[in-house]
Amino acid sequence: MIARRISTQNYRNLAAEPIEFADGVNVISGQNGQGKTNLLEALCLFTGVRSFRGAKNAELIARGEKFARMELDFFAEKREQSASLVITDKKQATLNGVKLAAATGFIGRFCAVVFSPDNMSLVKGGSAERRRFLDAAISQQFPAYPRLLVEYNRILAQRNAFLKKSASTAGFESMLDIWDENLSQTGARIACKRAEYVSRLVGKAEEIFDGISSGRDSVSLRYSCGFLNSDSVQETACELKKQLEAHRASDLAQGCTNYGAHRDDLNIAVNGMAARSYASQGQKRSCVLALKLAEASLLEQSAGERPIAVLDDVMSELDSLRQDYLLNHMEGWQVFISCCDPHTVKGLDKGRIIEVEGGRFYSG
Repeated sequence: MIARRISTQNYRNLAAEPIEFADGVNVISGQNGQGKTNLLEALCLFTGVRSFRGAKNAELIARGEKFARMELDFFAEKREQSASLVITDKKQATLNGVKLAAATGFIGRFCAVVFSPDNMSLVKGGSAERRRFLDAAISQQFPAYPRLLVEYNRILAQRNAFLKKSASTAGFESMLDIWDENLSQTGARIACKRAEYVSRLVGKAEEIFDGISSGRDSVSLRYSCGFLNSDSVQETACELKKQLEAHRASDLAQGCTNYGAHRDDLNIAVNGMAARSYASQGQKRSCVLALKLAEASLLEQSAGERPIAVLDDVMSELDSLRQDYLLNHMEGWQVFISCCDPHTVKGLDKGRIIEVEGGRFYSG
């Protein structure tokens, strides 16, 4: 998958002029506030998901304008393609001249894996961030998985609401048995799918992390689930149901469910030590990069095409060896890297340097 060219009109502070990209590494260089991340954000909107910065439609339109328009030429599915996106209070998308029902129609047609500073919460944040990463990654490969998550959260909310009621309610125990059975079956399917995905992710992440660190450090991943029973959904469901029954007293006392798939975690360690507590800033950043790029490699296996890699403000807190890996040793990837330090750009052996100032772009 290769992005060839993008043009924008009234998009944030970007000038209305086309920008062409190299097939390999593209370094977007410039000081803060000039438009580097705006360009990467515009590119990623063609994946069909919302802005990786969480921006609303109105925030994407240049001040004083009523709409923004973008056009992208790209190569995918063994042919040249084109897409356009018009943003008002909603998004209107077109792919190869055919109007789509929604911008989500781009999903699977143009794919990107994105690293942004917010992704550091994968290591620094709580377990919810890591579950969110796993669930989003799995959802890209298994379209039915998001519905499974919705169903689990619905049952969980109903069970929690029921726990808050008085235990003296007639038929309380038998009604709780029903919630436990439903939550166990759905939670087991989620846990087994997560465990399967992590087992595939581990090898890729370790390999990429080894390359980023030039073999100086090692990373290990482990899916932490207190009720997982081998790879059997039914056995896992039985174990979860036992745990729910064993924790009923504490659940009733607190009015919430303290056990289940919503409590699982992805344990990340560097050199055998918990990354969240003991890794340096550069090691933590390397962990996140390895996870995101490993995710992209697995997506390539299922989709048959490698997504583009978008790395926003990734070079800070990386030493020269890690920077060199991203700039010069990601063979087979089309990479977009934003950076502020002009000295970083000097380490690029081949590719394209695009300098940005005031929303205008210049080939270096």
